[in-house]
Amino acid sequence: MSSKKVVVVGGGIVGCLTALELNNRGCQVTLVERNVVASQTSGESSWAGAGILFPLLPWMYKQEVNQLTLAGAKAYPGICEHLLTTTGIDPELIVCGMQILAPADAATATDWCIKNNIPMQANAKGLFLPSVAQLRPPQLLKALRIALIQNGITLLEHTELQVLKSCDQLNYWKTTTGDVLEANQFVVTSGAWSFELLKNTAQQLNIKPMRGQILLYEQMTERLTHIVYKDGFYLVPRQDGLLLAGSTLEDVGFDKNTTEDVKLALQIKAQAILPSLKNATLRKHWCGLRPGTPENLPIIAAHQSIQNLYLNTGHFRYGLTMAPASAKRIASLMCD
Repeated sequence: MSSKKVVVVGGGIVGCLTALELNNRGCQVTLVERNVVASQTSGESSWAGAGILFPLLPWMYKQEVNQLTLAGAKAYPGICEHLLTTTGIDPELIVCGMQILAPADAATATDWCIKNNIPMQANAKGLFLPSVAQLRPPQLLKALRIALIQNGITLLEHTELQVLKSCDQLNYWKTTTGDVLEANQFVVTSGAWSFELLKNTAQQLNIKPMRGQILLYEQMTERLTHIVYKDGFYLVPRQDGLLLAGSTLEDVGFDKNTTEDVKLALQIKAQAILPSLKNATLRKHWCGLRPGTPENLPIIAAHQSIQNLYLNTGHFRYGLTMAPASAKRIASLMCD
């Protein structure tokens, strides 16, 4: 008897881990990506993100958000070790810690860390969380792409699906070129593009693209060894000496252009934290589109009216961190 056929729509980190989780449960999985998995143009927020494996100021979020992010962060050391062993690509996970400068809610933050067993150290600058880790999203995506192929998952790249129409049961989904993809189940993991794909169905999706711009510096004399966060802005040091500075939250639709005014604003914030960046080489400036949702709450559920259609989307700022736990949750819903 053949195993269940499943189509995963979207090749970001959430989509890749969902595909692998379904594959582990015996499903025949096809992953559909409108560009190329692990390319700069495909991952949107997956490729463009800073790679911090921790919710920024988690004491400000609902319990549901923190459950997913903390579970995901706990899973990544094992995931990255396995990917390095099986694919030869290192996602470069490092535990570097995060310094939160002058938190306005230090007492709330301290209480939350104690309650959730998160190590913390109060210091003259604010609050230091030594257990916070990071990885490099492009490296993770490259490793995941190889893992998909190694596990026999079919990749349909440069493949765009038609906007779905309302129906009672989804047995196939047509591409924009007229090809038909048949499956027993479908799951949408396409982040900011999920609303466009499903806007003509009865599902209410409160998801919209939120642009985030980020800078990449070459560090000079003064090198950071840990993440620094202040008032919605962060600096993230990489193993190779490069430094990320970002990012913004811009409600500009699907506009993926970088802007000079934001570049200047990010530079001013970065230099205020690390003055030596004033003379550092700015290597790159890019942006990605996050799937914005109220209170950062993703949608991990069956479609409310179409049988065989599921959603694992709308992770906003924490798609990377939530992805392992989200993949397990949606796979359990689809298979169990």
